[in-house]
Amino acid sequence: MKFPGFAYNFYERKLQRSLDPERIPHHIGVMVDGNRRWAKLAGAPTRDGHQAGADKIHEFLGWCEELGVEVVTLYMLSTDNMSRSPEEIAQLLDIIANTLDRLGEGNRVRVQPVGALELLPDNLSDKLCSLATQTREIDGLHVNVAVGYGGRREIVDAVKELLLASAAQGQSLEDVATGLTDQQISSFLYTRGQPDPDLVIRTSGEQRLSGFLMWQSAYSEFYFCEALWPDFRRVDFLRALRDYGRRQRRFGG
Repeated sequence: MKFPGFAYNFYERKLQRSLDPERIPHHIGVMVDGNRRWAKLAGAPTRDGHQAGADKIHEFLGWCEELGVEVVTLYMLSTDNMSRSPEEIAQLLDIIANTLDRLGEGNRVRVQPVGALELLPDNLSDKLCSLATQTREIDGLHVNVAVGYGGRREIVDAVKELLLASAAQGQSLEDVATGLTDQQISSFLYTRGQPDPDLVIRTSGEQRLSGFLMWQSAYSEFYFCEALWPDFRRVDFLRALRDYGRRQRRFGG
């Protein structure tokens, strides 16, 4: 639904007033989907869609800061996406690098890479690691940047790291298998030490996870929005939060 000027602003303010501050999700995962379709519909190059999506990320993080969200995980580049044409991947990686530079400005957010950094070009993986070090003491919004990320790979990497750590401690494979718990695996995920996402948002009308936070989202709430990511508005975000606040969460009981 679209509103002209003043009516839109009134509706947005009304939506925000309807939110219960106690029901704002602590951790939101976002699948920033629809950039290529946005460019196609606009008759623009694919790069323009990716750039518009990157610009929306900064706007979105500002909304999260205003509303008291503590952790955001952005699904920016999956392992599957990396099979796209070399030209598109080069453009996308360049836009991601510029986005990281902007995230580092102002010392406002804490950035953490989430993904298989060894799949990325050295300059980008180095930039991610440097930014994580630069911002690790910042007491602000925690932003997980999922680049070169795949949910299945994350679980495999976690199990590998767990086995290697156990072997270094002299444990046998039988001992590891006998005592293995889900908490142990969680402690080796890319997001170790963080709360699992309360809410996962996917734009563009698609209604699937596509490998995003497969382990962590076991009890997350999901919100699917028809808007393409570059067109995602603050009012769309407020609607997602309102919908989340009205739900009765269940944790396997």
